[in-house]
Amino acid sequence: MPPPAIGIGDNRHLGPTSTSQTLRESPLLAPAPSDPPPSGAPAPLDPRRYAKLRRFVLRTFLQALWWDVILALPGLSALRRAPAQRWLLIARRYRGLAAEMGGVLIKIGQFLSTRVDILPAEIATELAGLQDEVPPAPFAAICARIAEEFPQGSPFSEVSPRVLGAASLAQVHPAILLDGRVAVVKVLRPGIEILVETDLAAAALALRLLRVSRKIRRRVDLPRLAEEITKTTRAELDLSAEADHAERFAELFADDPGIGAPRIFREASSRKILAAEDVTALKVTDRAALIAAGIDPAAVARRLFRSTLRQIFDHSFVHADPHPGNLFVRPYADDEGLDSPPETGTGRPFRLIYIDFGMMATVPPRLRGALREIAIALGTRDAARLVRAYAAAGMLLPDADLDRLEEVHVDLFARFWGVSAGKVRDLALSEARFFLRKYRDLLFEMPFQVQVELLFVSRALGLLAGLSTGLDPDFDPWPEALPFAERIAKEELSRDLGARLADVWTGAQAAFGLPRRFDTFLARMERGALEIRSEPGREARRAAQRFEQLLRRLTWAVLAGSLAIAAALLGTAGNSWAALPAALSAGFMVRFLLSRRDG
Repeated sequence: MPPPAIGIGDNRHLGPTSTSQTLRESPLLAPAPSDPPPSGAPAPLDPRRYAKLRRFVLRTFLQALWWDVILALPGLSALRRAPAQRWLLIARRYRGLAAEMGGVLIKIGQFLSTRVDILPAEIATELAGLQDEVPPAPFAAICARIAEEFPQGSPFSEVSPRVLGAASLAQVHPAILLDGRVAVVKVLRPGIEILVETDLAAAALALRLLRVSRKIRRRVDLPRLAEEITKTTRAELDLSAEADHAERFAELFADDPGIGAPRIFREASSRKILAAEDVTALKVTDRAALIAAGIDPAAVARRLFRSTLRQIFDHSFVHADPHPGNLFVRPYADDEGLDSPPETGTGRPFRLIYIDFGMMATVPPRLRGALREIAIALGTRDAARLVRAYAAAGMLLPDADLDRLEEVHVDLFARFWGVSAGKVRDLALSEARFFLRKYRDLLFEMPFQVQVELLFVSRALGLLAGLSTGLDPDFDPWPEALPFAERIAKEELSRDLGARLADVWTGAQAAFGLPRRFDTFLARMERGALEIRSEPGREARRAAQRFEQLLRRLTWAVLAGSLAIAAALLGTAGNSWAALPAALSAGFMVRFLLSRRDG
């Protein structure tokens, strides 16, 4: 079976090769839709598309409110439908909507379809169909886009109407440059700017609705999240930036023969056109093709895992969209004569090829040290160090109980260390009762908060988990992470000697200054000017919160009792129509009080 042809972008093999056609001979049946002005102002919205997306968002929100909030009240829970069944129906509706409308909806569905490690298999399977459900744009419109970008003359001697990949934002065609080099050309889909702006407006609406939940507001900076999603998605519409990312990625991995990226042809690229080397290879998820080529899928999973660790912890420059359409495997030929072939276990040497560098995440400097600490703590199973790293990265709420978090991580290491990625979910289900019983308070409080700067890094890790499990159900990330953590720990121990001496000098200065500070302390005490300030501890703050909750419950109880008395008096006086609203309000308040939980 020949390997499927691939190019730059979310490549999807859509059919047999058709006859090539030169760009000069291609009939331009219709002009490409107008684009945003050069000033960079956002494109206008599509009102019909936005109305349809808004209906879906509001319907899903109201369903969640009904099933997961109202029917969760005491006495009504028996009426609730099974959550898996309800969310499967929502996933099915979303798949139909995304397949019909395309745009950013496809990318969200592709991400969710890879999360087989946390989502039920039925939901992941339902969304997986989105991988191949992007219809191509008319070839005439693609030709118009190319002609518009190169008014002085096309840089291609030939562009084929055959679609190598139809993605949510762009599509890919085979091409030949004027100097005869074979290439693939990625072209933004006509009118995609309007679709993206409309989808972003719908996503902003969904995030605004999430602000109804106080728990979500505490843990996620939703306005910042909306800003980050908008910025990253709009950046994907600038293919010149993607070319910069591809070249930087290739440079960072230039010393690794096991990782590759396509070469960019700058003379044939622009903001809306990207021409690159044709990297024909095997799909990363095609286990049968990999095995037939002599490549060990488990080795592919290991290399994918290691390359992601390097991106996060060594380079702070992460491919945030490594879904199956953007990763390919090229076997090394027997006559290539590698001086140092990449480690592959027992299989044939291969190169893991990344494509589509539109969505890249940069780890900010303030978080790099904390992430390295997290890597060391995970590799060495140091629960205390891991919790401290969480706090340093700003991942915990200010009142988080660090001791309880350390305790739960000790249990997590004891029960999950060495478990393969494919078995984590099954083990988590079997261990759920233990953790719910022992750490009910911690699970109820959920002291974590999301760092928006790490959103797309987390997305990459989520995609990685799904891909690794699919390649090798027995993949064990722990042995892979341990050597990496040890190397980082050694680097931390051998950090710059000047920094160490500076720390020693600072400590010496503090020690020499102690007598003077103690003398100042005594002098202030003699003058009666000594001030002592204290802050309540964690338990005191919790007690205050519980008192505040009890006070609110007492207030509601007084109001409910007053309404009940008023209803009784009105009913006795024969004014039943006025008594009914008061009685219903009193009943609602009682039901509300019964459903509330003390903190």
